[in-house]
Amino acid sequence: MRELRELALGGLLLTSWAVAEGWSRSSLFRRLREEGWATLGEGAWAEPGRASDLRTRLRATQLAAPGLVVSHRAAAWLWRIELLRVEAEFTDPDGLRKRKYVRVHRCAMRPEEIAVRDGLRVTSVDRTLADLLVTCPRDEALVAVESALAHRTVTDGESSLRRAPLTRLDRVAASLAERSHGAARARRHLTLADPTSGSPAETMARLRMYDAGLRPETQARVLTGGGRVLRVDFLFRERGVAVEIEGYAYHGRREDHRRDVARFNDLQQSPEVRVVLRFTAEEVFHSPETMLAAIRRALG
Repeated sequence: MRELRELALGGLLLTSWAVAEGWSRSSLFRRLREEGWATLGEGAWAEPGRASDLRTRLRATQLAAPGLVVSHRAAAWLWRIELLRVEAEFTDPDGLRKRKYVRVHRCAMRPEEIAVRDGLRVTSVDRTLADLLVTCPRDEALVAVESALAHRTVTDGESSLRRAPLTRLDRVAASLAERSHGAARARRHLTLADPTSGSPAETMARLRMYDAGLRPETQARVLTGGGRVLRVDFLFRERGVAVEIEGYAYHGRREDHRRDVARFNDLQQSPEVRVVLRFTAEEVFHSPETMLAAIRRALG
């Protein structure tokens, strides 16, 4: 019999592979425990020292059930689309397979809606966004859609990278046009998408204002006293109220902090701006009522 590491593929082992090689289940499980293999569920194992992260679990599931396609939140995560939460999700185009530890959707899929990403079969960007619009709550879906439409700085493990837009609004709408179940609701949600949104926190802030009947300009241009053009996240131009949303990232470098302070001072001195309100991402997500009350007070 071959050793378990020899049977593994990319550090992953299926119980069925070892049994087919001649391992008895009792001796196999004893050796797996002795060597420190990590169970990934449903007969899949990660070799000692390999991280049992989401990407590893997705690979293990697809090895065990090759017909499954990574989709929905998991596909968005692989495309480096920002999300409110991540979940291991797949779509079974044949509608036959059930898995215990991941969520499986059953829906038909065209060949052109399947791509390869990080060695995994995954739904295309447009199909992924259409899936999220159909199945997710409005806010969660629009955070993902607006992330995919824009340049974004996203994290991958401990590093971050700047990626380009992944699609266009008309392409997402075209993908939705081919859907039936839930498509009408999804199209209504898509009309609220703003490709200029700069972060999930900005998306959520705009939706909270929309629900409260507030309609500011987004990414509005204003002139400073010195003639410099600045973009403001949200602007109630008639009242001269600017709203800025600060992301989670801390301006750790001295130069970044200096630019941020200079920009804030310039904005306050703009003849088009009477009041500048700044809210953190934490306030937007966890106490939007406080944000809305402050905006209403500033609007008078």
